[in-house]
Formats: sequence, structure tokens, C-alpha cells
Amino acid sequence: MFLSVFDMFKVGIGPSSSHTMGPMVAAARFLDLLRKAPFSVAGVKASLHGSLAFTGVGHATDRATILGLAGFVPESYDREKADAALAQIKATKTVTPDGLPALRFDPEADLRFDFGPNLPGHANGMILSATDPQGDVILQETYYSIGGGFVMTQAELDAGKDTDDGAPVPYPFKSAAEMLEMAKTSGLSIAEMKRANELSRRSVSDLDAGMRRLWQVMNDCIDRGLENDGILQGGLNVKRRAKGIHEKLLAERGMNLTAPHTINDWMSVYAMAVNEENAAGGQVVTAPTNGAAGVVPATIRYYLDHVPGATTTRVPEFLLTAAAIGRLVQFNASISGAEAECQAEVGSASAMAAAGLCAVLGGTPMQIENAAEIALEHHLGMTCDPVKGLVQVPCIERNGLGAIKAVSAASLALRGDGTHFVPLDSAIETMRQTGADMHEKYKETSLGGLAVNVPNC
Repeated sequence: MFLSVFDMFKVGIGPSSSHTMGPMVAAARFLDLLRKAPFSVAGVKASLHGSLAFTGVGHATDRATILGLAGFVPESYDREKADAALAQIKATKTVTPDGLPALRFDPEADLRFDFGPNLPGHANGMILSATDPQGDVILQETYYSIGGGFVMTQAELDAGKDTDDGAPVPYPFKSAAEMLEMAKTSGLSIAEMKRANELSRRSVSDLDAGMRRLWQVMNDCIDRGLENDGILQGGLNVKRRAKGIHEKLLAERGMNLTAPHTINDWMSVYAMAVNEENAAGGQVVTAPTNGAAGVVPATIRYYLDHVPGATTTRVPEFLLTAAAIGRLVQFNASISGAEAECQAEVGSASAMAAAGLCAVLGGTPMQIENAAEIALEHHLGMTCDPVKGLVQVPCIERNGLGAIKAVSAASLALRGDGTHFVPLDSAIETMRQTGADMHEKYKETSLGGLAVNVPNC
């Protein structure tokens, strides 16, 4: 059941964890297979299916797949090197990944968008193939990008989501009910249990340094988004707004004319800054996905900048608590918009952020579980309908509202004693059922909702 905080929060690139990072990771895994193969390979091919096909161009899935086959990986991605590599690949019709000979790959002919039925395992499916000198397929693997940059083969998916084969962890909770019972029995907080699980796999120094880096990347992303302006690429001509809003908020500081509800604008602008950077293909942290990457860092930044007594020493506690909630959602439902709509992305992120904020504000495990439930419950049924397949409209603003809901949920939970009517487990199961029942056109295909009702798109 163990999933590290560094799996839930991964440093990567925009605009999509499932459509950009996932395919790049899948290609890297396929290259590893080729390096171990007992036969020589002359070329590679790729086919994209389901949501990866329908919204692939808007999410840069084609670009990510090509670069992945050339040896690029999200955590060390360099935009300038990637642009140069793409130009070289298009000119030579070959990819040259480390440890393999030059492989024949013509992006125009060897990368195919299949708009037929989804592959059986997941809405985000792709098939990677290796060919011999005659062009015949000699090795093939099916991969599924299941959300948040996580990738599974068909065999792994068939085996179930819980594929961790490491040593047992001290607190292996698979549900919120188990989590609360273990917290009660142990006397530990959710973050303390999660930390103990992490330390069963890595050193204290590695854990602490890793979490410091996560927040540094998140915070740097906010700052970049508050400094950059212009028009986002993709054809919608969406103007970046975070810088302008932030400048107005700074100008209003200290003025008695500012209304109390302006605090919502601060939460929104932090989240929008992240998601404008994500839409531009910048470096972000999945939280738990790229499309929802702004909610958690915006809530942390709200805590640090606007809550009296806040300190960065509590950020690891926030991240550990949020990661524990995110894993419950992923294991028992989904964090993939292509599988369970935006309730699984921004809804999950809001639940994670609410839990983390509640924790650093002194909430008990019961109050933290309540905060996560409130936030998730009020995202149920939210569709995933990106206009033109781009992670811009409605995604950027949606992250701002997700952060606002997270703060409200944490505040409400802290006003009570943790007892409440709807358990978090029930909200997660309801999200899973809603995702299964909802029509495919509302699942990141851009075939329904705002994607087809906005003029001139």
C-alpha cells in the first residue's frame, strides 16, 4: 500500500501529468526494455489511444512521446535541449537515446493518433513498438498513464493498483477509517504516521531534503507565474492574468478600502500563477496532477503569507498529510481526469490541501479527515472539459477555486470536534462511482461541456 510523498508530489513539466509526463515516462520505460533485449532493434513506433489521442495535441502528448523515445525524462527536462532534439529528429527521422543505436522514427509516420475505442485498461492508453530492419514489429508493450505521472503496463494494471513489493511499512492504512484507527491506537498524527512509513524506505536526511526541494520548486513556480505575462500558446489566446492581479493586490495592501473577501483573490492568484506556468510547459510539481498543480502550493503560500504564526518548518507536515490523503483517493478511486473527470484532479487536490492546512493549524486526525471530506464532497460530479484540449480554460481558474474551497473546508473542520455525517471513505467511493457512471465526453476528451459550448473554439 506504500506510496511515497515523492510519488504523489513529483517534479515535472507542464501542461499535463497524465498526457505529458506519463507518456514521457512510458517511453523511458520502453527504452529500458530495448536496452535489455537480446536482439537488435532498428526502429520504434507509437500509437496514442483514448484521451491521449483526443486531447493529445493540446496537451503536447505527441511532443512528450517523441522526446521520451529520444531519452528525455520529466525530472531533468531541459526546454532548450528538447527543442533542439525535436528539430534534429524531424530532420533525420531518427532518435538517438543513450545506450541504444540510432533508431528509425519518423514523427509523421511512426506516431499515430487512434481515435477509435479506448484500450481496455484505461482511458489514457498508448502502445509502443520496436521494429527490425524490415519494419516488422519484434517487441511491443502497452502502457497506461493513470494520472499524476503514474504509468502502468497492461500486466501491472491487471495485477491491481497495489503493486508495492517493498518491505512492510509501520502504518499500512488503505482507508480513512483504518488511518483514523491507527492514529488513535498509536497516538500519532497522520503526518507522523506517514513520516514513519517514509523512513522505512529512506534516511531522515533524504526525506527532509526531498521535501524541502518539493516546496522550493512549488514556491519558485508561484513566483515565476507572478512575474510572467503575455499570451499562452495553443490558439485560445488566453492572457496570463496572475501578474496583473498580483500587482493590484500589492498596491491595495495597507489601504483600508480593501474588502475582507479580497483574501480569496490572494489564494486564487497563487494557484493561477502555478497553472499559467503549467500551461506554458514550465516546471511544476504534480499535486497530485499537473492540471491541479496549483491548489496545494497556493494553500501553503496562503498559510505562510497570511496566517499569523505560520512557519516554513510546518510545510513538511502539510505535505506528508496531503500525500496520505492523496494516496487514499488514488488507491480507492482515481486522480485521473480521463478516468473520473476533474473531481479526481482538482477535487483530490482540494481535499489534500484542506487536510494539510488543517494539520498545520493544529487539527486532530478526525478534524483533518473531516476537512478532506468537506473539500472532496463539494467537487463531486465536476467534469473535465478543457477547451481545445488545453489545460487553460477552465483549468487555471478552477485551481484558484479549489484552493479557496480547501481553506474553507479546513476552517469548517476546525470549528468542530471531528465528528461528521459523511465519512471521507464514502466521499471517495462516491467519486469513483460518479466517474464510472459519467459519459465519456466529460472525461478529458474535449467532446462535451465547455469544450463544445464556447464559441470559436
